[in-house]
Amino acid sequence: MFSGLRLALFGLLVWIPFAAGAVSDELAARLTRQMHINEQRYGIAGQAVEVVHNGKVMFRGARGQVDIDGATRSTTDHIFPAYSVSKLFVSTLVMQLVEQGKVDLDRPASAYFPGLPPRWNMITVRQLLNHSSGLPEYFDETQMTGTAQANASFQRTLQAVYAALADTPLLFASGADTRYTQTNYLVLTQLLEARYGKPYAEIVTERIVGELGLKHTFLGRDTVPRQGVVTAYLGNNGALEKQPDIAWPDYALGHAALYSNAGDLSTFLQAVADGAFVNQSTLLQLWQPQSLSKGQRGWFATGWEVGESGAYRMVGHDGGARVRVRILFKDSLAGDVYTLVYLTSGSRRNVWTRTLLDSLMATVAPDQFRNEALSEKLIGFALQAPDDTTTQTFAETLRNRGGFDQKHLEQAVNNSGYAIRSNLGVDVALPVFTLNTVLFPQSANTWDILAEAYEAKGDKDKAKALRLKMNTGRDAAP
Repeated sequence: MFSGLRLALFGLLVWIPFAAGAVSDELAARLTRQMHINEQRYGIAGQAVEVVHNGKVMFRGARGQVDIDGATRSTTDHIFPAYSVSKLFVSTLVMQLVEQGKVDLDRPASAYFPGLPPRWNMITVRQLLNHSSGLPEYFDETQMTGTAQANASFQRTLQAVYAALADTPLLFASGADTRYTQTNYLVLTQLLEARYGKPYAEIVTERIVGELGLKHTFLGRDTVPRQGVVTAYLGNNGALEKQPDIAWPDYALGHAALYSNAGDLSTFLQAVADGAFVNQSTLLQLWQPQSLSKGQRGWFATGWEVGESGAYRMVGHDGGARVRVRILFKDSLAGDVYTLVYLTSGSRRNVWTRTLLDSLMATVAPDQFRNEALSEKLIGFALQAPDDTTTQTFAETLRNRGGFDQKHLEQAVNNSGYAIRSNLGVDVALPVFTLNTVLFPQSANTWDILAEAYEAKGDKDKAKALRLKMNTGRDAAP
C-alpha cells in the first residue's frame, strides 16, 4: 500500500506517494526546491512534474498558476497542452503494427494506402517517423497566429494538403538528413486510419487512452473540459504572452492538440517501458539510433528522441518547447528504469525543456547522471557572476572531483555554456565559457567560443584580443 507525504515548501503543497522506505523526505524536499529554482530562473508560469523509478512514484509536484491573471494555483491534476508529445502515441501504435508484422519500417508508406503525391511514393515509414523524409512543412508562420482568418486558412482535408504540396520539392533526398516537420505525422496518421478503418482519434481512444484508463487526456481542443486546464504562454522579451489558440484540423491530431496531465503521461510512459504495447525486446531494437545516408547519426529512433547519459539510454520527446517526457534505462527495460514528465505552461525565457528535465535527473541521482549534475552546478556558478578568484577555485574543484576525462569535461562545459546562453543570455553564459579557458588554456576551441560570446554582445575588441591569445599565446586575460 502507498501512503503519502505532504510538504509545504516555498508556498507549494506537494503530495508524494511512497512505499515505506522508498522515498525520503530529503529527496522530496530537494525536488520541490528544484522546481522552485527553475520557476525563479526561467520565469515559468505553471509547472507539474512526476518522477517514477522502477514503477514507484518518487515525486509528484506542481507550482505556479493556472492563469497568471488569476489566483488559482497549479496542481498535479491540472491539464496542460502537451503539443508534439502526441507523436509518441502515433509512434507506439505504428510500433505495434511493426511487431505484428503488418507494417515494415523500410517499405514505402505508399504501399499501405493510395493517394500520396508521386514525389513521396518511395519515402519509407521509418523516414517519416524519424523526420528524415525530406517532406516540406504543410503550414507557414502566418497560420500560427491563432486568428480566425489564420485558422480558416488550413486546408479542409488531408487530400487537399497533399494536392497543395504535390509540386513542392523535397527539402533533401529522403534518408540523407533530419528536418523536423509535422507533415511526416500526417502521413503516419493516415497509415493508422487505413489499417484500422476508423478516425485516428478513435484509434487512440480505444488502444491507448481507454486501455490505460487515462482520465485527463484529450485529443483536440474541442474535447477538453472547460475547467481544470492551464493557460499556455510564450515568452516575449522577458514577458509572458498568451499562446495563440490554433484550431488544428482533425487530420493534425497525430502531431498536435494533445492535452494531458503529468500523471496520465507518466502512466503512458510506464506502460510503454513495461512492454504493455510493444514487447521490451522489440523496443530495444526499435530504439537503436539510426544512421543517415551521409553517415551522421539521426535524432530519432522510430519516432522517439534518443540519447545517452552515462550508463543510461534515454528516449522521449519534447512538446511545443514547454513539455518534455523521457524514459531512462540501462541495458534492458527490466531493471533500472526511470520515467520523467515535466510539464510547463510556458516561461518568460522560453527555457529549453531538456534543461528542465535534466535538472530533475541531476536532483534525483547526481552520481548516476553526472552530465546533468555538472550542468546544474554550472548554471548556479554562472548566476553568481563569479570573479577571477571564484572561477579559479571552481575550476580546481572540477579538476579534482573526477568522473570526467579531459575531452569529455571540456565538451560538457561548452555544452552547458551554450544552453545557458540560450536560456539566460550571453552575459550569464560568459563565466562558463571563461571557466573553460581556465580549465583548458591550451585548447583553441575554448578561446574561440569565448570570443564568439563577446562578439555576440558587441565587444569586438575583446573578441579580437581573445583570438590573439588563441593564435599567438600573448596575454589576453578573459
